[in-house]
This record gives sequence, C-alpha cells and structure tokens, in this order.
Amino acid sequence: MAGLGNLTTDPVWIKLTDYYRDNKEKLNLRALFENDSTRFDKYSLEVELPCPNGGGPALIDYSKNLIDENVLSLLFDLAKSRKVEERRNAMFGAEKINTTENRAVLHYALRSREDDAPIVLDGKNVIVDVQRVLKEIESFTGDVINGKWVGYTGKKITDVVNIGIGGSDLGPCMVCEALTQYTVGPKSHFVSNVDESHLTDVLKTVNPETTLFIIASKTFTTQETIANAQSARKWFLTQAKDESAISKHFVALSTNVEKVKEFGIAKYFEFWDYVGGRYSLWSAIGLSIALQVGFENFRQLLDGARYVDRHFLETPLQANVPVILALLGVWYNSVIGWESHAILPYDQFLSKLPSYLQQADMESNGKSTTLTNERINSYNTGPVIWGAAGTNGQHAFYQLLHQGTHTVPADFIGFVQKSEDIAGISHHSILLANLIAQPEALMVGRTKPSESIPEQLRPHKYFEGNRPTNMILSKKLTPFILGALIAIYEHKIFVQGAIWNINSFDQWGVELGKELAKAIEPELAGKSKGNHDSSTLGIINFILKHGNN
Repeated sequence: MAGLGNLTTDPVWIKLTDYYRDNKEKLNLRALFENDSTRFDKYSLEVELPCPNGGGPALIDYSKNLIDENVLSLLFDLAKSRKVEERRNAMFGAEKINTTENRAVLHYALRSREDDAPIVLDGKNVIVDVQRVLKEIESFTGDVINGKWVGYTGKKITDVVNIGIGGSDLGPCMVCEALTQYTVGPKSHFVSNVDESHLTDVLKTVNPETTLFIIASKTFTTQETIANAQSARKWFLTQAKDESAISKHFVALSTNVEKVKEFGIAKYFEFWDYVGGRYSLWSAIGLSIALQVGFENFRQLLDGARYVDRHFLETPLQANVPVILALLGVWYNSVIGWESHAILPYDQFLSKLPSYLQQADMESNGKSTTLTNERINSYNTGPVIWGAAGTNGQHAFYQLLHQGTHTVPADFIGFVQKSEDIAGISHHSILLANLIAQPEALMVGRTKPSESIPEQLRPHKYFEGNRPTNMILSKKLTPFILGALIAIYEHKIFVQGAIWNINSFDQWGVELGKELAKAIEPELAGKSKGNHDSSTLGIINFILKHGNN
C-alpha cells in the first residue's frame, strides 16, 4: 500500500525473521504432531460451501506446515502491520489501487448479482454494465445451444474455437477442461500460440459450416491473436467463399469496435480495463465457457467466486482462507527463502490449473519495485509456480519433492466424490489414497531405513521429511466449487502483493520483449538491419542463411 515503509524495517517482520533464526530447528513437523494431539484441529478449517448441485464443507488443512502458535501469531500481526485489511477494503471500495495505470481493480464485480450493493467507479455503478453483458452472454449462448443461431448453411454450431492469448486463453481453457462433465453445448477448442501448428491442428478437427470462432482481444491489435484470427478467417473463406458468412461464424470480445467491424464481425461483447487479462474469465472472456457448459453453470462458477469474495471481505484474518494461504507463502518464500510453490490437483479435469495459476501468480507478483518506487533486493516476492495433476506428477518430479536439495511447499487439491469407476475397479479410491499418502510421506519422511536394507543403500533410502503442504479438499468438482477455488487463489495473490507493497495488477515486464520482436520481424525478412548484441545478430544471421534452404 502506498505509504508503507520497507518490509525489512517493519518491527513485526524483524520479530518474524528473528524467530525463525532462533527456532528453525524446533520447527519439525514430526515433533510438532507428536507433542500436540490437537494440531489438526488448531490448524484446519471447514468452510461450508452452498453449492446448489453438491454442496457441503471444504476442508483446508494447513497443519502440515512449519508453523507453531508463535509463527502464526506473528504472521497475522504482519498482515495487520502491512495494512492488508485496509488495502482489501480499498479494492472492494473501487479505489484505483492499480497506481501505475491509474485503474481500479474490479474483477470481483464481474461475479456480482443485480441486487448487490453498488460498486461505484467514476460516479457509475459498474454492476449495471456487468449485468447487461451477462444478459447478452446468456441470450447468445442460449441461441447457439438451442440451434437458433446457426452457421451459413443452416447447420447447428457444434464447435467453438477461442483465439486469444494469456488471460484470454488460459482461464477459459482451464475451466472448459475442468467442467467437461457439465458440457451441454458445442465443444470448445483453444488457439493461443502464433506457431502455425497450433491453429492448423485445431482446424483439422472442425467443420467450417458448424464452427464458431471467438476472437478475444481487448484492443483487437494483439499480434499473435490477430495473426491467428486472420488465418482462421482465410481458412473459413476458402470454404464459405462469401464474406457475408463471417458474421455468422465470428464473434469478438473487444473494446475496439472499429477494428472488429473492419474484420467483418457484427457481434461483439464488451469488457473493461478495470479487469486484467489473468482475472478476466468471469467476463465476456468466459464466453467459450458459457457456450460449452451453458449459462446456468457459468453463473454458478461466478457464484462460487462471489461466495469467496464475501468470505475474504468479511471473515477475520485468523479464519480467512486466502489470508492464511498467503501468509504461509510469505513465510516460506520471503522469510525462509524457498523460491517455488507446487500446485498438485488430484483430478485430471484440473490438469491445466497449475498453468493457469502460474500466470495468475507470476504475472501478478513477479515484481521487484514497490509502490513507493523502491527496488526490492533483500527478500523474495512472487514464487515460481508449477505443478501437474496427480498421480502423473508422482512419476515425474515428486522424487525432487521428497529427496531433492530444494524444499518446495505444495498445495494438494482433491475431491471426495467421483463417479468414474470402471468395470468394478475403484479408480477414485486409488487416487484418494495417493492424495492422502503423499503429504504424509513428505511430512514424516523415512529417517530410519530398515536394518534389512544393506548398509550402503540406507543413505539412498533416507527421506528427510519435514516438507510442508496444504490440503484443499471438497466434496466434488462443480462449477460453484471451481469458482470458489479460483477466487481463493486470486485473493491469496492479492494479500501477498499487499504485504510486499507491490502492484499485483500491472504487467510492464511483458512489454519489452514484444517491442523488440516487432523491430526484429522486418529484419528476418531482410528489409532492415538492427543494432543488436553479437549473440542476437548471430541468431538472426543464422535464420537468414538457412531459412529458405
């Protein structure tokens, strides 16, 4: 928050770092559990989730973390010292907390209801526009799913191709896969990479007569998106041979109406600059989601996030899920110095969640300048986010988690119920057993290998343990539960940014590479020569020499 002092001079921070220095040997999970039979009760929460198609409590178990009562108390004191609550209230009060772009941060407004308290920005209640666009999405998706909106030959739309990049791709793509079992409309496909192979592979699987293209670009000038859109348009017209057919097969998510119309698109949906791309799946950017799962399920996705918004805003810090997860992350990343964090969903439908959260977190908090324009060089800000779905990850990188020289805090995510038992084999029981076993193994380790093991092999079968994890467990994966899960991470990211006193809502770091790429592009065509370092020049010359051979 503007006006906050340097984190490392904060009295609470000093107490926290001193406590870790003096007590780190005592923060042993095996001993902490052995000495306190109530530890799980102290360090876990059950949050009731009013999900309309399968509610019940969600369990947030953070007992397997390297904390005691003193650490947790100091972390909550740090949140107060760093004015997390005031900054949260400023965001929900529509203040322009994105100071480098002079914008409010209102992604939470996208999941509002008509009768919610007004969210007033520049004298206007933004809920009015949000609800207007949601009604447009509801009407359009209903028409497509019910066959009222048809292609140029009168056939029903069976496939949707979303062309976007970054937040215009990762969020909708992740949610569509996560909610596959809720599909009621056309199948959604996603094209983001400007590598022609991405678009070509998708176009091989769809029929131009029954395909709807969504061009997702706020400015309608994003280089990769527009290149893919133009190629998709050309492919479509080689089949349709009539430019008037574009209006039945292309829609836009954009604010640049002039460019949209130049393209030949008549139907477009609005969204706003108070929402960054990585927070935009709740807006018209989520059109592909609504088309695939139907508007009612899309509304439930929004409602799940809205429920967590209220929890984050109204719940005391000591029982506030995003706050607790954020503080644990600060403890590991900034105090102890562990620089990465693993997201490990034990559900194949959530296989894209780690990539989605990678962008959400790393683009938000990958910053090294404070809101008061100071360089950060004495503590870590945003961690490296990575992961994969279990159990695949167990046979890939868990070796490092268990016995590597890096300690990687991890979130395990799972669901109690699933119906995909096949031929009498309980696949889900196997999955749940692994979900439970891995955090336990990471915690307890194996510090006394069996004497039956040859002595020379015992060091190789030694597991230090004491590796921290969180468990996020709910009844089943539904649109509501997914919305709630995503919002938990959104607000976790916000809290950490507030503590580090950085702006989590700009992304200037992505601009320089784009600028240089635009300058290099004509050089690759031999039309100009740039002033580059010898390495860059050598790469360009190699491409020029061998590109046409």
